[in-house]
Amino acid sequence: MAVTVRANQHDTVDALCWRHYGRTAGVTEDVLKANPGLADYGPTLPQGLVVTMPDAQRTAPERQMVNLWD
Repeated sequence: MAVTVRANQHDTVDALCWRHYGRTAGVTEDVLKANPGLADYGPTLPQGLVVTMPDAQRTAPERQMVNLWD
């Protein structure tokens, strides 16, 4: 279920994603797709702008771990 949030002063799309999802990797693109024209506002969003946050379909990317003592 998609949720709507309001942008605070000086918010960016990344900041909204971080607050809502706890990550930005893979979800920022989904938010931009769900909100046509959102990128036209530039790097900072106007205060009070309503942004739709879609359900996060992807999980956080798995990191390869390197063990220095193998």
